[in-house]
Amino acid sequence: MATTPYFILSPNTVLSIIGLIHGPDETVPAPAEDWRSATVDVVIPAFNEESNIPLCLASLARQTRKPQRIILIDDGSQDRTVEYAKTFCELNGMALTTIHREHSIGKTPTLKRQSRESDSDVEFILDGDTVLESENYIDRIVEELYKGAGIASACGTVLPLRNRDRRAMLETEALQKFLGAHPEATIYPKVGWFHQMQRGITDLYRDVLYFYLQKFVYHGQMVFFGSILNPVGCAVAYRRDVLKTIVFDRYEPILGDDLTNSEDIFIGFAINDNGYRNIQLTDVYARSQEPEVGRVPGQIYLWSSSFLQSCYYFDELMRSPFKGLKRYRRKQEEQAELETGLAEKRVHHEQYRQPFGIDYTLKYGRPIGWVLFMSAFEKVAFPTVLLIMILLQLWEPLAITFIAETALATGILVTLTKGHRLEYFLKGLLVTPLRYGVLLFDLITIGRFAADLWIFRNRRWRK
Repeated sequence: MATTPYFILSPNTVLSIIGLIHGPDETVPAPAEDWRSATVDVVIPAFNEESNIPLCLASLARQTRKPQRIILIDDGSQDRTVEYAKTFCELNGMALTTIHREHSIGKTPTLKRQSRESDSDVEFILDGDTVLESENYIDRIVEELYKGAGIASACGTVLPLRNRDRRAMLETEALQKFLGAHPEATIYPKVGWFHQMQRGITDLYRDVLYFYLQKFVYHGQMVFFGSILNPVGCAVAYRRDVLKTIVFDRYEPILGDDLTNSEDIFIGFAINDNGYRNIQLTDVYARSQEPEVGRVPGQIYLWSSSFLQSCYYFDELMRSPFKGLKRYRRKQEEQAELETGLAEKRVHHEQYRQPFGIDYTLKYGRPIGWVLFMSAFEKVAFPTVLLIMILLQLWEPLAITFIAETALATGILVTLTKGHRLEYFLKGLLVTPLRYGVLLFDLITIGRFAADLWIFRNRRWRK
């Protein structure tokens, strides 16, 4: 999900603030294609999701835009995921195609296979533990996806799936039909207080983190650059032809299915590297099941290591800030050619339009490369500085940094949460120790990545 698992006064924060002040590209889009005619396949990767798959399908059943196909890819589940999915769809008149694997092989082969075998325009990936909260989620995502030819992926705002959200879903007619046939189904799992507490801590931390990142940091990047580094992979729509040709046909001969420890980060970087964009909407929501707090370090490791691995593979994109002057001169030349009639004006106008292709990136870089460069700097520099301060026992500067950063971060969070400001003020204070714990944990990720790169020479990175 998040390539930066903490928030702090940082270069990326400054970039987002500048973006919000600067405002968006004012070009009025003139799409070449009608989004209403686009066909959509929903692909659901699932592994042991019997408690979540009925909720996931119930959220699909109430969508205002119906998909052409619903394809469940069961990645070697040992529970009743497939049985429950089939029963739910039969009872609610939903056509379902199921593919069951004997052994888990990961999510990447699922995306690759469907991008090549499907004939749909849009490949919508919906994880089996994710619920589309907004009934028009798919409709809005596809509409925005077709605002320009350069938009290759689109997702909404993703927040944690809480117990209250499960209770709300239980009231839907589709889910009631299912529970009538399977009253034993553990849609609302009964677990002990210790497990509830662990999941509650994760939900608290992730609620604050996701809200801050998506409503502020990513939103500022979207306004400034027209893109984010990568989409949120649990509820995202891809242009299928771009996913097939730009990602899998290009990188499979080189990397196979080893697209780093988190495929959505690699895919997002590849999209940016080729001049396409990843967009995120703030007016539609999905909710995803979060792990218990004991499993959070492992998930953070996957995200953070994948970010570093993707920086390694797409280093030409990360070096974009050093090509800024060359890119500025090229833009001036293009404008002069348009004014003198040497270049044809586009019939279909598009915001943030860039030339496609890696050759352009190699020569001129991309504006979104600023975000990647700053993120990489933060990822390495901030944990290192914090560790140095601790080792040198610089307690006073550390305390001042802690207080000032907490005040700033909490202040921004409170500003964003109109109507819930007191609630998020308290949440922001409560999760501060967790944020700093994650910051230090990233040192392990950095060390592991460095060892893979320069000591063990192990670059077979795959979740």
